[in-house]
Amino acid sequence: MTRRVLVTAGAAGIGLAIARRFAAEGARVMVTDVDAGALAALPAGIEGQRADVADEAAMAALAARIGAAWGGLDVVCANAGIKGPTARVTETPLDGWRECTGVNLDGAFLTARHMLPLRGAGGVILFTSSTAGIYGFPYRAPYAAAKWGVIGLMKTVAMEEGPRGIRANAILPGSVRGPRIDRVFAAEAAEKGMSVEAVRTGYEAGTALRALSEAEDVAEMAFFLASPAARMVTGQPIAVDGFTINPDPQV
Repeated sequence: MTRRVLVTAGAAGIGLAIARRFAAEGARVMVTDVDAGALAALPAGIEGQRADVADEAAMAALAARIGAAWGGLDVVCANAGIKGPTARVTETPLDGWRECTGVNLDGAFLTARHMLPLRGAGGVILFTSSTAGIYGFPYRAPYAAAKWGVIGLMKTVAMEEGPRGIRANAILPGSVRGPRIDRVFAAEAAEKGMSVEAVRTGYEAGTALRALSEAEDVAEMAFFLASPAARMVTGQPIAVDGFTINPDPQV
């Protein structure tokens, strides 16, 4: 049977890599995003739908459309997230805190709330958290708090939905190459008074493998966790980060 897969924030970066991985194996894939241009540029075989994961009405409407068109979902990837402000806690504005936690944590909750009912017995929901969700992240308090919250949400979903055969896990990327992490490095460099290259080198040195991850590394983990090979894996936060040994690299 052709699997039906939803990936939020799936028009670029990690989300697009996940969408491509499932589509390559013949799954029917829909991605959501707020970037209309990125949605218009999606590769053939991947459907796109504009939706803001922090907007409950939009997520309810999306669930209704998927239910009507597909009859349900087999895999849900709650992947949407933003980096939020880069500042000390004492200098972080409340509106920046709320926007970041709204997308990263509320968005994950609303995705689960509205998409889980589309599953019968069985199925998989994957949450994109972060290594910031197990270590913390200096200058990025809203992001770290939200990503810790995503892990708590995932574990609770795993407990509640396990009796129906639904598995829930969280993938914790470290620093993943691409435009998004470039912006993160630039903001951190400005905050710390360092060069962008020095920040990048510090993050690479802060992993056991001395390297940053690729979006495809995360996609491969998502594909595995959604496969029968992972049938007894649920409730787990699983890092894809080259093993972070120094979560606050200083160089």
